Amino acid sequence: MPLNRRKFLKKSAATGAGVAVAGAAAAPAADAAEQQTPGKHVKRHSLTVMGTTDLHGHVFNWDYFKNAEYTDKAGNAQGLARISTLVNRIRAEKGHCNTLLLDAGDTIQGTPLTYYYAKVDPITAKGGPVHPMAQAMNAIGYDAAALGNHEFNYGIETLRKFEEQLDFPLLGANAVDAKTLRPAFPPYFVKTFHVPGARPVKVAVLGLTNPGIAIWDKAYVQGKLAFPGLEEQAAKWVPKLKALGADVVVVSAHSGSSGTSSYGDQLPYVENAAANVAKQVPGIDAILVGHAHVEIPELKVTNDRTGKTVVLSEPLAYAERLSVFDIELVFEKGRWTVESVSSKVLNSNSVADDPKITKLLADEHAKVVTYVNQVVGTATATLTTVEARYKDAPIIDLITRVQEDVVKAALAGTEYAALPVLAQASPFSRTSEIPAGDVTVRDLSSLYVYDNTLVAKLLTGAQVRAYLEYSAAYYVQTAADAAVDVEKLTNEGGRPDYNYDYVSGLSYDIDIAQPAGSRIKNLTFKGAALDDAQQFVFAVNNYRANGGGAFPHVASARELWSESTEIRTRIAEWVTAKGVLDPKDFASVDWKLTRNGTPVF
Repeated sequence: MPLNRRKFLKKSAATGAGVAVAGAAAAPAADAAEQQTPGKHVKRHSLTVMGTTDLHGHVFNWDYFKNAEYTDKAGNAQGLARISTLVNRIRAEKGHCNTLLLDAGDTIQGTPLTYYYAKVDPITAKGGPVHPMAQAMNAIGYDAAALGNHEFNYGIETLRKFEEQLDFPLLGANAVDAKTLRPAFPPYFVKTFHVPGARPVKVAVLGLTNPGIAIWDKAYVQGKLAFPGLEEQAAKWVPKLKALGADVVVVSAHSGSSGTSSYGDQLPYVENAAANVAKQVPGIDAILVGHAHVEIPELKVTNDRTGKTVVLSEPLAYAERLSVFDIELVFEKGRWTVESVSSKVLNSNSVADDPKITKLLADEHAKVVTYVNQVVGTATATLTTVEARYKDAPIIDLITRVQEDVVKAALAGTEYAALPVLAQASPFSRTSEIPAGDVTVRDLSSLYVYDNTLVAKLLTGAQVRAYLEYSAAYYVQTAADAAVDVEKLTNEGGRPDYNYDYVSGLSYDIDIAQPAGSRIKNLTFKGAALDDAQQFVFAVNNYRANGGGAFPHVASARELWSESTEIRTRIAEWVTAKGVLDPKDFASVDWKLTRNGTPVF
């Protein structure tokens, strides 16, 4: 893929790289305070950097899966319409000309709204619509955004079209052409702030994205794009930004701060590297953190080489929070120096929607509401995920049954047609429900909230056993005589629900009294002990197939088949074809939790 030099780019004589330069902002004289001391004039200036991350298609405070206003126990509110109100308030308080608005990625995937404009009425169609997220972010006046890993979920064509529709650059210094290793997106953005009586302040924003894209969206990026580590790319680019005259360096990083990775040793790069960047790379003043979906009002990290404090902040996902960095500068001896940086987060629930944004996207919102409320079948019983983390729930069996059927049909007539098909699925949601009666698109979408696609891999019985043992580490070890609290039974070591898998087509017990690695008991296939040498076709989502969650064997296993149709769509097709959703057609009890052989429930 050639380097994308779009409307934001100019060629820098200093670096030869793409530089995004915004129109200079004129600062009122009152905003630059001047202090006088004997024989010395010190000029000060204040700048404010605002940031969002992991918006995942949330424009409104609306739950498309429940067809109602979004609510949760914490009283949070969501959506860019709320963020717009907060941004307007800060711009009025600080002066629009003294502010910068950034995002740290994961924008165009995550809600039926984003799915609709990627797949149902795609922005890539000739004469197609402008993406709702582009419309909203343009209207709010974002200055720049970093690429998130979920930007690649719909393929590079959709991402490039979205990029084309934006009035600001998508940054990704470590998203490079696989052949030339040159940046495939603008690496950075520079905005100049004019200050009366002093040299202008230059703020450089470096965008970094997640190396895990190479695993999670391998089907789209392999051979086209590469994603080196954040630390090494920051070390390459920050000195260049300083050489260009940057007085302030802000990093927008789609990478958490924990220093951990979910993909094991498949890549030499750290997934959540933001704090590492702050520690290892001199010259950075602040980092807007993304990807991890945690709230960090302010995290101070000391740079190992300079001893300087770098301030990190991560706002909660889905536009529930806005990070605000206040940067104080002092002008002495002809140059600006960052004197201090502080950060905080503002809560979207403290304000109302900006009517400009709600009016702008009212039609798009209405189309999606109509789409998700289409009836595609009838359910004979209510199906729910409430207990799916610790009991074999029929609603998850629906997913595995659909995956089995699709893969069997795809492999019919091939050399693998006679092999038994197993399937995995995760209890993504704790609140999903398909009610008895009419079944709608939104009911099924709430069951499978990710845009994963289906892959068929070839595994042996021994590999399946190892896969199940790894999955069973999700449970907290619980002695046979201990009280069982289901709220404390799962998520050992912080493992999320989406990294716990059911596997259909087998029968097995998970003995949670045993240590991790020794929990799978009574593992059988068709009533007989599992043969470690037997071969199976494994129907698995592309995230897991590419190594997401670091499950053993599956990423390196032979791929027999894959497709680009979402599993969610396959579920809707299956239900539509059946007309009636009856548990007797798909439900089975494949596994149970035990303690020393005694069932927990």
